[in-house]
Amino acid sequence: MSTDTFPRAASGTDSATGATAVTGTATATGVGWAVRALADVVERVAVTRDQVGTRFPLYADPGDGRWTTTGRGSWTGGFWAGLLWLRAGFTGDRADRVAAAACTARLAPWTDADTATRGLILWYGTAPAGDDPAAAALRDRAARACLRAWEPESGLVPWGDAFGGPRELARVDGVPGMVPLLAGAGAGAGTVVGTAADAAAGLRPAAGPGPAAGLRPGPGPRPDGVAAAAAHLHRHLELCLGAGPSRDPVRDPFRPAWRRTATGWRPCEDPGPGWSRGPAWLLLAVADALLRPEVAARVPGDLTVAAERLLTEGGVLTGPLVPYADTARPDGPLDTSAAAITAVALLKLARVPGPHAPTYARRAGAILERLVRGHLAGPEPGRPAGMLLDGCYDAPRGLAVRHELVWGSFFLALALAALTGTADLTQV
Repeated sequence: MSTDTFPRAASGTDSATGATAVTGTATATGVGWAVRALADVVERVAVTRDQVGTRFPLYADPGDGRWTTTGRGSWTGGFWAGLLWLRAGFTGDRADRVAAAACTARLAPWTDADTATRGLILWYGTAPAGDDPAAAALRDRAARACLRAWEPESGLVPWGDAFGGPRELARVDGVPGMVPLLAGAGAGAGTVVGTAADAAAGLRPAAGPGPAAGLRPGPGPRPDGVAAAAAHLHRHLELCLGAGPSRDPVRDPFRPAWRRTATGWRPCEDPGPGWSRGPAWLLLAVADALLRPEVAARVPGDLTVAAERLLTEGGVLTGPLVPYADTARPDGPLDTSAAAITAVALLKLARVPGPHAPTYARRAGAILERLVRGHLAGPEPGRPAGMLLDGCYDAPRGLAVRHELVWGSFFLALALAALTGTADLTQV
């Protein structure tokens, strides 16, 4: 990346207030605010645990903090288990580890579910557990199941039908978590053949031009986990960002979801191009791949170029610190969960050797400080402290548009734990 691509990278405004952003990093301004915020968030985890019991929190009312829950966790269950593990790491309390381990064990039925969100569920529900043997065993089982689900015809693990709807989809929220999960599935499988674009997966292209033509299996065994992870990421980048740098992002905007048809891949209307979590999820997956050189080396092209395009097209380094849920609707709600995901992605990119690492760290620090100072609930009557407010679950349907979201709280906690030295982002 050129050094003049991101002028004034740590500056920006909050979409809601227009206030000037904090420009210093956590190191420059001190981490006291991050330590206090993390303490509030992990205390909120304890309050939530007492409230939800063996159910899984999904989103909480901004007025009183009461959670809407699910019995099996849905696609967000891993974030609740991950929050419990982050609390256990913060407190060092054995009872907290026991609670986290019990929650992670309840994720086991998702291992064989037909959904690419197994990356979200079973990576983030196990990776924060560190060396816990049961979590490691579940993660290994999930990784092997996902590798079996990888389809050579499409070059990815399909979205699946576990939540209803069409199965043959490629959605960006099926990429984060799935990349490190597949990469951990082991090595030593197929012979890599075919064009440069498909070499990562050991595939050769079907007849016809471009990604719409689909893929057929190449000769030899199925690819190993690293090759499947690279192919899964590559296919989503190819669909969402287009085939080359000449793509016009105005006339051909970022499309977070695609459907595979008999004639090729076609963009889906929902979620739409303005969905702020779409680029955030994909940037997180790219950062995970860059932190795994064995994966990055198998992705055709230069992944840093893909990261640059995601950063520049989305205004990640120069735009609002907290984006609108739908960037095409500046009259709509914000989405702090998208900001928290982005902050974690930037902190991961800051750990990849390169000249822009300080820029990424500064911007992540600015986002996190804005989240903490502007959107993290303090103590007040009737509502617990430590709630990350102004998350938007589903803007088009008007569902939970200013709420605490379990994944937003997870990524905020993970980023704060990384800033304060209680979590290693290269492992989560």
